[in-house]
Amino acid sequence: MRVLIACEYSGAVRDAFIALGHDAMSCDLLPSERTGPHYQGDVRDVWRDGWDMMIAHPPCTHLAVSGARWFKDKREEQADALAFVRELLSAPIPRIALENPVSIISSRIRKPDQIIQPWMFGHGETKATCLWLQNLPKLAPTNIVEGREARVHKMAPSPDRWKERSRTLEGVARAMAEQWGVL
Repeated sequence: MRVLIACEYSGAVRDAFIALGHDAMSCDLLPSERTGPHYQGDVRDVWRDGWDMMIAHPPCTHLAVSGARWFKDKREEQADALAFVRELLSAPIPRIALENPVSIISSRIRKPDQIIQPWMFGHGETKATCLWLQNLPKLAPTNIVEGREARVHKMAPSPDRWKERSRTLEGVARAMAEQWGVL
C-alpha cells in the first residue's frame, strides 16, 4: 500500500508502515527527524501522486481548545487552519485519517469518528486525540495500561514544547500501521 503521512516531521507513523512492508512517505514543512522517505514541503504538492491512504496531522496551534483563551486574537489564522483541514479531508486519496487534539474541528467541520488515548496503546499517559476517518475503521486498543498521567500537559515551557506535545507515540503509530495497513 502507498501511504502518505502528512504534516509529520518525526517519522514515527511513516516508519511504522515501512516496518510492515508498505511504501510510505512523510511530508512536512520541517525536515524529518529520522532518515527515511520524506518530502519537505507542502503536502498539496504530492497528494495527487497515487496514494492509497493518507494519515494527516495538521498543526493544532490555531485549532486546539487548549488555546481557546487566544481564539479571539487569531480569527484569521484559525480560518486558514480550518480551510487546510477541509482541504486535507477532501484530498484525492481513497482512505484518509486526520488526527488532532480536541479542537474546533468538531464544531466547525464535524465531530470526530473516534477519540483515542495513549494509554489504550501501551503509553501510561492521557492525551485525548481525535480521529476523523474516511473509509477506515476505528482503531482498536492494543495494550491498555495503568498509571495514566497527563505528562504532555505538564511539560515545562521551552522552544520545542510544541513539537514534543504533538509527537505521535510509537504504540499509536504501530496500531495505525497494523490495523489500517491490512485494508
